[in-house]
Amino acid sequence: MRLVIKISGEGLQSGKERYSSAVLDQLSQQVKQLMADGHALALVVGGGNLFRGKTLSGEYGVSRATADYIGMLATVQNALVLRDFFNSHGIETRVASAIAMPQVCEEYIPKRALRHLDKGRVVIFAAGLGLPYFSTDSCAVQRALEMTADRLIMAKHGVEGVYSADPRKDAHAVLLKTVDATTAIEQGLAVADLSSLALAKENNLVIKVVSMEQLGNCLDEQTGSVVEPQ
Repeated sequence: MRLVIKISGEGLQSGKERYSSAVLDQLSQQVKQLMADGHALALVVGGGNLFRGKTLSGEYGVSRATADYIGMLATVQNALVLRDFFNSHGIETRVASAIAMPQVCEEYIPKRALRHLDKGRVVIFAAGLGLPYFSTDSCAVQRALEMTADRLIMAKHGVEGVYSADPRKDAHAVLLKTVDATTAIEQGLAVADLSSLALAKENNLVIKVVSMEQLGNCLDEQTGSVVEPQ
């Protein structure tokens, strides 16, 4: 299977440390496991451990668009860290950025990214879509569609799937093994932002939501939640 995996920036950190060597090591082992099972992998990584655009928007005269671009640069930093960590652990990896910066990584060209996947390399998509006002969730759905991925995997930090309510606030929240995209949108379930869910629904993209710790077994039926596009 060809999989696009969305990883939150917060999932890379530990406490106040922006990166956790234990998390990075676990992630590399899970990537190796999925590749050994015959899957082609591409990753989309957020930048929340370093910077969120909305935290600066409106401050110091910084516009929302500029703040979003700064947030995109945070995702590039995370992608470069993951690339070098993976390469040092025997996983051949490329970074493809939606914002051209040839000194540090490749520019995102869909056919080149597909060629890397066909050659057994991991591709990390950085800088989101290269446009303000779009989240890395939207990027994950867009890249999954462009790569003709069989599944989009949302690897969440702190939750094991899609819940009926926020389990950190509602003790009665239950894990939903299957939910359709329409229900997720109407009920505001914490799968992804609404625009990315709508795009996935429109294009019949299946989303699997799992915890970071379960990524290696993300395709098991017992693991996480499935968001169907109906």
